[in-house]
Amino acid sequence: MEKIRRASHAGSWYTDNPSKLGEELDGWLRATGLAKSPDVRGVIAPHAGYSYSGQAAAFAFANIDPTTISRVFLLGPSHHYYTPKCALSRATVYKTPLGDLPIDLEVNEELKATGKFELMDLRVDEAEHSMEMHLPYLVKVFHGYEVKIVPILVGALNSENEAMYGRLLAKYVDDPKNFFSVSSDFCHWGSRFNYMHYDRKCGPIHKSIEALDKMGMDIIETGDPDAFKQYLSEFDNTICGRHPISVFLHMLKSCSTKIKINFLRYEQSSQCKTMRDSSVSYASAAAKVEEA
Repeated sequence: MEKIRRASHAGSWYTDNPSKLGEELDGWLRATGLAKSPDVRGVIAPHAGYSYSGQAAAFAFANIDPTTISRVFLLGPSHHYYTPKCALSRATVYKTPLGDLPIDLEVNEELKATGKFELMDLRVDEAEHSMEMHLPYLVKVFHGYEVKIVPILVGALNSENEAMYGRLLAKYVDDPKNFFSVSSDFCHWGSRFNYMHYDRKCGPIHKSIEALDKMGMDIIETGDPDAFKQYLSEFDNTICGRHPISVFLHMLKSCSTKIKINFLRYEQSSQCKTMRDSSVSYASAAAKVEEA
């Protein structure tokens, strides 16, 4: 029995016109000038509306070499639904204006059997945009290739559970047929986000935000989940995908393959100059196998 998750944000967060969407994504992917690499096994990419972060996201997705990959794990934060756990989809297919992505039901069942995951309602699934914003890029990059997806909604996990899910998913990292798409925006700054950290030493506000984000990005690049946790508790940077990123760091720490994260792009939705302004930051990274 097919259960469809509709492309609920198409027509608002991005165009639902297939040819227009395809052209847009092609243009952004080309503009990065990046080559596909079979060593890239995961990405961290933003999930805002494409007019804000579509261009930045291309710097993650342009690295993907579809020839050896047959499964993509999606890790996205939950914006509207509270859970202290991770949740799996009840859908069997995720729709996009460019084509559909089937869920890997076998792996979904395997994860379900661990007893560590809950199942999210279709309503919760469709309300959440964090994974949906990665889907059109995945359909575009994997055009002509068979690929299945494993969406995992990452809830408000404590440190123990971030480590537990990381260990649980680590074995999938060691299979080169698997790929990981981790969804996160970076600093949400301004009174509407209740976050106005400002270090005057940096000069204008947007430079202070950049310094704060870059500090976090540098720590993520070290691959140390504890250092990332420490950074978050110290500065409370409003990185909405902090939990998916933490789980991914624990996965890389617990697997046998040596994989290094590198950030390739950083942008802000606007440059904050006064305390009345607001902005969201977008950063894209590729996780690459390092030569032994």
